[in-house]
Amino acid sequence: MMKLTGHNILILGAGKIGSTIADMAAELHEATVTLADMQPPPGSDPQIRPLQLDIDDDTALSRALQLHSLVINALPFFCAERVARAAARQGVHYFDLTEDVAAMRAIQEMAAQARSVLMPQCGLAPGLIGMLGGHLAQQFDELFDLQLRVGALTRHATNALRYHFTWSVDGVINEYCKPCNTIVNGQPMLVPPLEGVEPLILDGENFEAFNTSGGLGTLCETLQGRVRNLNYKTIRHPGHRDAMHLLLHGLRLIERRDLLRQVLEGAVPHSREDMVVIAAMASGMRTGRLEQLTRGARVFGAALRGKQRTAIELTTSAGMLAAVELFATGQLPQQGFVRQEQCTLAALSSTRVAPYFEGLLG
Repeated sequence: MMKLTGHNILILGAGKIGSTIADMAAELHEATVTLADMQPPPGSDPQIRPLQLDIDDDTALSRALQLHSLVINALPFFCAERVARAAARQGVHYFDLTEDVAAMRAIQEMAAQARSVLMPQCGLAPGLIGMLGGHLAQQFDELFDLQLRVGALTRHATNALRYHFTWSVDGVINEYCKPCNTIVNGQPMLVPPLEGVEPLILDGENFEAFNTSGGLGTLCETLQGRVRNLNYKTIRHPGHRDAMHLLLHGLRLIERRDLLRQVLEGAVPHSREDMVVIAAMASGMRTGRLEQLTRGARVFGAALRGKQRTAIELTTSAGMLAAVELFATGQLPQQGFVRQEQCTLAALSSTRVAPYFEGLLG
């Protein structure tokens, strides 16, 4: 297992995920990173150098990128295209967490002429789930169905929405409002978010799952022509989907997303008592017979460098650093667009973040 040697790393965004990525890089790789934000944390940590930066200032952003060889963008999804374009101009390797399909497509296009690597959609879903889906697909001679499910859930869903925010409000709204990529009977399709509701029982506990946008990353492109049915759904506690459907469609707040954001932020608490649930199922022909393979795991929060981190912070950060480590150690392409499914589970199991995904790597 190698450290992130040879790269001067800039992390954009000092929120929960960005600061966790910085702590994880410092803890697991003994790395020193620059953590940039409009309001960076105090500079008391010798391994995390604070930098005050407004990414809307083109000159300041370019100057910051010029001083680094690799940038991790942990800003909201609507910043992805801007930062990626600036990184590509400077020849800086670029990684982000966006679940936004339009941003990913724009980055994919600019990567054709890039001197550096552009690898969006790192993290959990998209990210790790694409690595897992790609691995399961390779186990079959003929792949019929691939179903990928991920949920970032509060452990005590006692309110009317059966939900507390454990990650970005903007990210939740985006995935609930945008069309969802899927493959049905061999044909790529777009299906509505919040539809395709199904009951899900995991380890004796009842959940529900439904369509949300962005979780598959580029997996539909990669597996087109090789799988009959491919879909991604978000896991939630039962009742959440119906409540959100009422807000978005019954009250038509899908047309007033700024108001929706205000309503959710004012009424739905954030919670750090969370868990991440991952479930993947694949079926098809293996050595002449119909078989099914499943992988699943639950991840809970834990301490990192003396700070308690949530499950979603740990899994998202670990998914990001897995991609960065595999790139830094030469196990991924060194130029152009890189997909999550190009990271194999075998390679992931050799990284320093592998313990966070122990239940999936066996």
